[in-house]
Amino acid sequence: MTSRILDRADLDFLLHDWLRVGELLTREPFAEHDRDTIDAVLDLAEEIATERFAPHNRAADEAEPHLEDGKVVLVDGVREAVTAFAEAGFIAAAVPADHGGTGLPFTVARAALAWFQAANIGTASYPFLTTAAVNLLLAHGTPEQVETWVPPMLDGRASGTMCLSEPQAGSSLADITTRAEPADDGSYRITGTKMWISGGEHELTPNIIHLVLAKIPGGPAGVKGISLFAVPRYLADGSHNDVALAGLNHKMGYRGTVNTLLNFGEKGDGAVGWLVGGEHRGLAAMFHMMNEARVGVGIGAAALGVTGYLHSLEYAGTRTQGRAVGGRDVTSPMVAISQHSDVKRMLLAQKSYAEAGMALGLYCSRLVDEKDTAPDDDARARAALLLDVLTPIAKSWPSQWCLTANDLAIQVLGGSGYTRDFPVEQFYRDNRLNPIHEGTHGIQAIDLLGRKAVMRDGAGLDLLLTTIRETTARAGEHGEYAAALEAALGRIEKTTATLHGAGDPDVTLANASVYLEAVGHVVVAWIWLEQLLALGDRSDRFAEGKRAAARYFFRFELPRTGPQFDLLDSLDTTTLDWTAG
Repeated sequence: MTSRILDRADLDFLLHDWLRVGELLTREPFAEHDRDTIDAVLDLAEEIATERFAPHNRAADEAEPHLEDGKVVLVDGVREAVTAFAEAGFIAAAVPADHGGTGLPFTVARAALAWFQAANIGTASYPFLTTAAVNLLLAHGTPEQVETWVPPMLDGRASGTMCLSEPQAGSSLADITTRAEPADDGSYRITGTKMWISGGEHELTPNIIHLVLAKIPGGPAGVKGISLFAVPRYLADGSHNDVALAGLNHKMGYRGTVNTLLNFGEKGDGAVGWLVGGEHRGLAAMFHMMNEARVGVGIGAAALGVTGYLHSLEYAGTRTQGRAVGGRDVTSPMVAISQHSDVKRMLLAQKSYAEAGMALGLYCSRLVDEKDTAPDDDARARAALLLDVLTPIAKSWPSQWCLTANDLAIQVLGGSGYTRDFPVEQFYRDNRLNPIHEGTHGIQAIDLLGRKAVMRDGAGLDLLLTTIRETTARAGEHGEYAAALEAALGRIEKTTATLHGAGDPDVTLANASVYLEAVGHVVVAWIWLEQLLALGDRSDRFAEGKRAAARYFFRFELPRTGPQFDLLDSLDTTTLDWTAG
């Protein structure tokens, strides 16, 4: 039976035919692996996702985390799933072998994770955060810190969190008030409150390593004074650190992930923490974890878009209703709704959004491998720069448009889709978090237009446009699509210059979200052209489906960007001129 969780054929195409991850296996860090290894990893991911993660997805949604005798209680199956994930080596999948990992390409590890995100994104978030915390510690921790915390995180004895937001500050990290006072033994005492902490308290692992942003007294004001600290739930002597659960947040979706309000230093002088990285360099270190998480959020959004599409596709193929247009014999058999043109439209739109979102996320994952393992410094620098520019798009575009795909999946099922008898309504509720967490849509828009488009005198944006033009130059029989894409690239150049020539930062950024959406659509059109070229002359049903989705995107979606660029070029100030209230 074909899986309704993810499309394995599509993953194989993206990894092997398009991204050519086999070429990575010729590099020293990955030399012990081959195509059979990759296939076995994906097989195992599908098996555990299907058998351990998917079965309790609905139960975790209906019975969200709650407190009993001061402890967080989760539904049956969560602990077993998280344990199976760790025991199978998925937390350690992309960790180098000399740190106890499997040493797989990051691209393969991300593709494997997508199985778990599609099957049960709430439970998948626990190891997702732990993996990101491990990578942060490997990059910024001392050898002693790595030795102390990474091994238990890899084998499932500890999990990780990221503690940024505070009730009064939200996304404005310059305004955090959590303090870190130096202690005589070289540690720090952390006091303050953190909000929206996913996985902040639970009994899934014996320990939890909180990565906490705080300010050391006497440091610079604003974000320049932020430092990063590792604050374990339990200390080395087995005593409970001064980290207290102050409350649980109850969410619209994504309910399987416990989300908490945490107090540090509630009972005494402060929770014991250790500085990770240099003083006042915490934001740079945290963004190592944040940027990895942002690409992962985009892939998670795409995974929910894919599984919603597969569920609605199956339903549309078996649900009979009505007859073909022009059919006048009411006694003739009804046809499957997948034969109706508007249902076809909704299915094709979902496919074009979801498969593109997955492709974009895996492309960015391939850039991670390039920046870490490319054979020459120029190639590494190029990959790092391109990844930096694409990250806000890779996070926000799937979060917006794969949510739209989930909305269409509900519509395909009609009234049934609006009931809890079918899972598509949960996919929508779960996916609705993705435009919010790890940096909202608006924050990603400001990042793209205000920073990434102009950093290094525009070198990042120039690299992106050059990379896309390298694709259009080899478009061959897809000249129509290449021409449309070239025209859109010209609009990006003109509009970016116009916005940054406005002379007023408020005017420049007033419609940053429109800029993100327009540029995102152009990038995704490029991703579709890339997939078409990877298909070559393949003529099976899979290839024809890809070509149909690409055609849909170029005919129905890319033209949306014209009016958006027109609006941006006008330097419209409607939103600035309005006084809310």
